[in-house]
Amino acid sequence: MNQHIAPSVKIGTEVKLGFNVVIMDGVEIGDYVSIANNVIIYENSRIGTYTRIDDNTIIGKKPLSSPRSIFKPPAELKPTVIGDACQIGTNVVIYAQAIIGERNLIADLATIREDVNIGDLNIIGRNVTIENFVSIGSRNKFETNCYITAYSTVEDYCFVAPCVATSNDNYMARDKERFNHFKGITIKSGGRIGVHATILPGKTIEEDGTVAAGAVVTRDVPAAQIVVGSPAKPLRDVPEAQLLKNNLDKQ
Repeated sequence: MNQHIAPSVKIGTEVKLGFNVVIMDGVEIGDYVSIANNVIIYENSRIGTYTRIDDNTIIGKKPLSSPRSIFKPPAELKPTVIGDACQIGTNVVIYAQAIIGERNLIADLATIREDVNIGDLNIIGRNVTIENFVSIGSRNKFETNCYITAYSTVEDYCFVAPCVATSNDNYMARDKERFNHFKGITIKSGGRIGVHATILPGKTIEEDGTVAAGAVVTRDVPAAQIVVGSPAKPLRDVPEAQLLKNNLDKQ
């Protein structure tokens, strides 16, 4: 097979490697891992047991930095860590200094930037982008084409529908004052966002807060309330049957 496996790589038992796989120095791969064709794994990355990585995926990519970039990546980036029993689709890019827990599904074309920390049992859908400096808990669902901006926090059991957009810059790249105010969004446990909703910088969706499809969130969303419209305003309480505490056994 046409492969490049650095001499310092540690590979566990029953690991399957496809064609044109490149694995750089210091990588550690656990037992029963499946790595498909044209995969590149950069230096010192760690892959947990029973993990599957599909064709053309890149693990441990180093970020680019334009002369105009506001924040520069550190010279020394920590390695990517991927936990046990993850499923990583085709054409996924996971950057250096990302830490991903166990049993996560990361679907085709997803991008996970540096300095992202992800818990366990999340579903990260097709073409989802998770920018840098984002913290994600466990058992969340991010559906196709949604965008999680940098400096955001998502707790547990949250739902983000397709094509949701989030932002972190109220100054839209003008005025140096913006450097003092960059802030992503916060979704607290059980928060839900409907399809094509937009969440403006620094806004918090409290526990069980629910954003209707197409809404534009310009203020924090109260706990267990449904907000609708542009700008989004409270409509009614989340029905008791839909509260997270009444659905934990279904998650």
